Amino acid sequence: MQAKEKAKPAFDLKLFLTRGSGRRKIAPYGENAVIFTQGDPADAIYYIHKGKVKLTVLSRQGKEAVVAILGAGDFFGEGCLAGQPFRMGNSVSLSGCSITRLEKSEVIRALHEQPSFSELFVAHLLSRNIRIEEDLVDQLFNSSEKRLARVLLLLANFGKEGAPQTVIPKMSQETLAGIIGTTRSRVSFFMNRFRKLGFIEYNGGLTIHSSLLNVVLHD
Repeated sequence: MQAKEKAKPAFDLKLFLTRGSGRRKIAPYGENAVIFTQGDPADAIYYIHKGKVKLTVLSRQGKEAVVAILGAGDFFGEGCLAGQPFRMGNSVSLSGCSITRLEKSEVIRALHEQPSFSELFVAHLLSRNIRIEEDLVDQLFNSSEKRLARVLLLLANFGKEGAPQTVIPKMSQETLAGIIGTTRSRVSFFMNRFRKLGFIEYNGGLTIHSSLLNVVLHD
């Protein structure tokens, strides 16, 4: 009888992120804390344990564009692995965050020496690429109302593994307008409409109800 192959143990990301040198400590960031700024040396990547992080780009004219809102389980700053010498944008915490900083050299070594980490990281990159494609399609074909509803649902983790986080961190209407590519007044109009329809509510925070999906699914 042929012996069965032992199942390969799952990669322990938590252990990888916390073991070794002091550079891998989980660092706390308060609300609106700057993690890195445009033009800083790109010498590390980051992993979010808790909280939300906003990635933005600033034009020469001083106009800010929101590139992404990331949450627990996301890496960011990975452009350094592709030879990016300086940060192309800014990263700021939207809420209280717990984040691990990983030196570029550590990550490159792990990618070469630990196939299980490579698989996990490639899966992360593919997932981010799919999200970017979905965002692009959303911008091209959907109304600003639908784009706002989708962003709110994504912030509340609807559609992701685990229970949705129905109460999301406080976020300015300017930030939401920057994400979906519209004006603050339009965001205010749609947020008031969502509230009157019972899709969202304000009660010490912004609560997102699953009924908001009706806006996204409605033709």
